[in-house]
Amino acid sequence: MCSLTHVLVLLLWAPWRGLLGAPLAELSGDQDFQLFLHKNLEFTRKIKGDAAALQRVMCATFQLCKEEELMLVRRDLGITQAPLEQCHGRAFQVEGCFSQIREGLRAYHGSLAAVLELLPEHASLVETLQLDAANLSSNIQQQMEDLGLATVTYPPEGRSPLPAFSSHFHHQVGGFIILANFQRFLETAYRALRHLAHL
Repeated sequence: MCSLTHVLVLLLWAPWRGLLGAPLAELSGDQDFQLFLHKNLEFTRKIKGDAAALQRVMCATFQLCKEEELMLVRRDLGITQAPLEQCHGRAFQVEGCFSQIREGLRAYHGSLAAVLELLPEHASLVETLQLDAANLSSNIQQQMEDLGLATVTYPPEGRSPLPAFSSHFHHQVGGFIILANFQRFLETAYRALRHLAHL
């Protein structure tokens, strides 16, 4: 058990060790940047909570609760995680990370339409999640402009954000996977923002 714990700690820590050497000292003393980080850390935490609440609704409504049980269907659907490789590792750069967070939030804003179709009785929660994702994306865009950072737009990798679901079950699984991916995306974004706040 002890060795498993050590392996998990190393796996969770390894992607972030590259952040420690990132040349970001010029931003660490910027009070406006620090205020932006602290406000948006809280905002990201709120969005994560709302996404988790929606995932619990999916579990209660469709009995889709464990992602590992849906791996075969997931592969068939081809729903992928929005990339955030610029937000960890030795290649960490504020411009690239912020651009990927912004682009990912825009992609999930669109993907959440599939969840809205599945849960019309929870439309207000889904629409709030979409609005919050759009607002966080706008906050990051504005901060990039304020800092004079280059805005990088990553290509969509030749795929539409949502597959055409062949059955209602696939639509349900797709909605569940979108929410699971969104939560992982938000966790990585949160860690990147938190790292910048502690420089």
